[in-house]
This record gives sequence, C-alpha cells and structure tokens, in this order.
Amino acid sequence: MTSAALVKEALLSDLEELPNLKIGDYILHIELDELTPEVKEIARKELRETPEVRKEAIVELRDLLREETDLKCPLDKEAWLVRFLRPCKFYPESAFELIKRYYQFKQKHSNLYDGLVPTKNKNIFDHNILTVLPNRDQFGRRVLILELGKKWKHNKVSLDEVYKGCVLFLECAMLEPETQVAGAVVIFDMDGLSLQQVWQFTPPFAKRIVDLLQDAIALRIKNIHIVNQPYLFNMVFALFKPFLREKLRGRIIFHGTDRDSLHSYLSPKSLPAQYGGTLELPRIDGPQWYKLLSMCEKEYEAVNSYGYKKDVESKK
Repeated sequence: MTSAALVKEALLSDLEELPNLKIGDYILHIELDELTPEVKEIARKELRETPEVRKEAIVELRDLLREETDLKCPLDKEAWLVRFLRPCKFYPESAFELIKRYYQFKQKHSNLYDGLVPTKNKNIFDHNILTVLPNRDQFGRRVLILELGKKWKHNKVSLDEVYKGCVLFLECAMLEPETQVAGAVVIFDMDGLSLQQVWQFTPPFAKRIVDLLQDAIALRIKNIHIVNQPYLFNMVFALFKPFLREKLRGRIIFHGTDRDSLHSYLSPKSLPAQYGGTLELPRIDGPQWYKLLSMCEKEYEAVNSYGYKKDVESKK
C-alpha cells in the first residue's frame, strides 16, 4: 500500500492515509505508488520525463505561476506541478497555459464546480450509470464507463449530475502517477438510448464536455469508445461534432455491437463479460465508488480551495 510520505506529497489536503474499500478479496484504492520501471520508461519515451528534465521544468513552471498573481495554487506541491507537466510532455509554458485554462474553465462553469464534492452528488452514484473498472487496460490506462442508455433514468438524473460525477472521477484519476503517464479511455455504452434521452442533450452541454476534454483537464484521454449505439445516437453526436478538433475527433471510435472491433483497442482480459471480456475482478458499482470517494472528501475540498481570485473572462 502507498506510504504515508507519498500520500502527504501527492495530496493537497491533510489526509494522512488514503482510504480503501474491501470488495470480496479485492481492495479498491486510489493508486499513488511511485512509477514502476516499466512505466518510467513509457514516461521517458512518450513524455520526455527524466530526473533532469523534470527538475528543470518544475522550477520554470513555478516561476511562471508566480507571475500569475491573481491565481491561488499550491506552488509548494511538486506532485501537483508534475500533474500538469506530464500531459504537456514537460514543456513548462504548455503546462502553465493548461493550468490557466483549467482554472478559467472552473470559474466559467462555477455553477457546477463550486462546492463539488462526493457527498453533495450521491444521486448520480446511486443510479449506477458511471463506474471505473478496478483494473487498468493492457497499456496501464484507467477505463471509465458511462451507461447512458437503458440504465439512465433521465427524469431522475440530469446530464449536469452525470457531468459532475465524471469530474469527480477525473479529479481522482489526476492524482494517480501511473494514470498521469498512461492516460485514460472512456467507454460510452448507449444501449437502449431513447428519443426522450436524446432530447436531454443540448449544444451548450456538448460544448462544455468537448472544451473540458480538449482544453481544461490534466489527463491524457487516449480514446473514447462508443458501443451499442442505436441509430438515434447520430442525433447526439451531431451536437458534439462542431466543437471537436481533429485530434480528439480521431480518438473517438464507433463499435456498435462489434466486440472484435472493441477488442482491437482494449484487450478482452481487461474488460468485463458485458463487453465480451474475461475480466474476473468484481465490478465496482456506483454506491461503492461513492463510499470510497466520500472518504476523500477533504481532498476534494482542498482542490476546490484553489483558483482565480477574481473574474478572468477578460483574459480569454
């Protein structure tokens, strides 16, 4: 399990140890362990990460952030700086711009982000339409699954609640060193999508999701897999298309019910049976994730305590 020193370095709050949840023989926890030699090699090859580059980039990024006087951020936390340097391949200027966009985005959408903690969003977890697989895929990536078809009761769970649940997972993923390096993939399971559900989607919602993924998150989203989508899904995707830039558009893959197609990207060994996989670990359902994330409430409160001190819309 992660040492107390690693926890103290990685977290913004004063949590002394990370909570964990025993599910059968499996222990669910946020993984803050140091990178294995294999993952360090991926970081070197793909992100230019070496001790020398890392040290120099941290110093430069701190200097840049000190000049951004209306932004409150944890400059003393090296792990927090690295969290933004990794997706930017350790180019300090790029990480600086990402940090500014991250906090500007939160301010722009303050109606969703203010006070965003697990205990205020129990409903989305109770409906069990969001989960993260307990394992990583064959490339070490986290796998987030959204089931927005027949399991989604749109009259009981709004899309804004779905969005906030995703953000809570993404903020958690950003803490994990291996996820920072390897990235994450998302599976949208649209089985049973109805016309009434399609009507819940709006252009502003689509733009917010795309802006988050393209510009305002310190996480490498490697692929978005659309599975079990009916023809109706074309109406939903049409709302998103105008906002997609080429890079993200190229990472969205439509599989329908073709499991061989999905397996060409995600190994069956890393997928549950519902996607033709052979994964034997238990599914972690929404209430279980809620229990774990709620134990990390102090960390979410600490994350929320940073940001711009005044309106930054004029900077955009």
